[in-house]
Amino acid sequence: MSDISVRTADDSDLARARDGDGAAFTRLMEPLRRELHAHCYRMLGSVHDADDALQDALLRAWRGLSRFEGRSTLRSWLYTVATRTCLDLVETRGRRALPVDLGPSSERAVLGDTPRTDVAWLGPYPDAGLYGGPAGPHARYEQREAVELAFVAALQHLPGNQRAALLLFEVLGFSAAEIAATMDTTIASVNSALQRARAIVAEKIPAPAQQRTLRKLGDARLREIVAGYSTALERGDADALVALLTEDVTWSMPPLPRWYRGLTAVTDFATRVPLTACGSWRHIPVTANAQPAVACYLRNAGTGPHLPWSVNVLTLRGDRVAAITSFVGPEHFIPFGLPASLP
Repeated sequence: MSDISVRTADDSDLARARDGDGAAFTRLMEPLRRELHAHCYRMLGSVHDADDALQDALLRAWRGLSRFEGRSTLRSWLYTVATRTCLDLVETRGRRALPVDLGPSSERAVLGDTPRTDVAWLGPYPDAGLYGGPAGPHARYEQREAVELAFVAALQHLPGNQRAALLLFEVLGFSAAEIAATMDTTIASVNSALQRARAIVAEKIPAPAQQRTLRKLGDARLREIVAGYSTALERGDADALVALLTEDVTWSMPPLPRWYRGLTAVTDFATRVPLTACGSWRHIPVTANAQPAVACYLRNAGTGPHLPWSVNVLTLRGDRVAAITSFVGPEHFIPFGLPASLP
């Protein structure tokens, strides 16, 4: 179908949607749903919160469609609605955290570590279907780069207005004037928010971005690393696991508050807990936050099935694992469409 035909179809659906045609509204929204959901996740750091925000934003858009005057694209208007919805949630739900945000690392394995339920934890993101290029001609970050774990974690350290300004400008390519209209503020305030946000994000994000590292490694080498990690855990092979790690590797396991930094501490934890004390492991390779990840299934004892335990997101430096973030809990498996158990 030609661009003219597509525009004509979109205009026709917009007119029908304004007249109350729900099916026409769905046709307009569906091509944008994936990128809008990713935007909500970047703002909120949680798939569950992103689901809620997107549902609320689309409801607001449906009810307010008569106010869309066509002075911007429908896509830009929907991002305005979604951003305002997320800002409302940021006010009520606060920011999401990782264990590294809560205190210093532990030098030795902490046995019997218990989950903290008083913390809103950052969660992993199933990035399947999220395209890789920039969302706009002036965007600095690629779409997949902007869901990387370090980037989303850094965003959580920003107030809502700075978070929104950075995402709209650097990820989506909005102008300062468009962002000011979206956030009902001045261009000067937007530029000030951008300056502060860039400084904080630059301080917290390692370079280079994971996407560049992954492209340099290539798919075959990446599969080898993920398979080596999974096999080492399944066989309880500490030497094989250590050979994959950097000297300054970190391992964290939200909602468990303890985390480990450095080869000595991580080796002690791995040897005393997942490699020897947990039971039988099975793994499925996935991608999360546009990074290599492993869905870990555990059977504690007996001959029953292996049940969902954690989604482990791997951050690479060169061809070594520089960080393991194990998001513990079966609830993380559902958005990835993973099986409820393995033999």
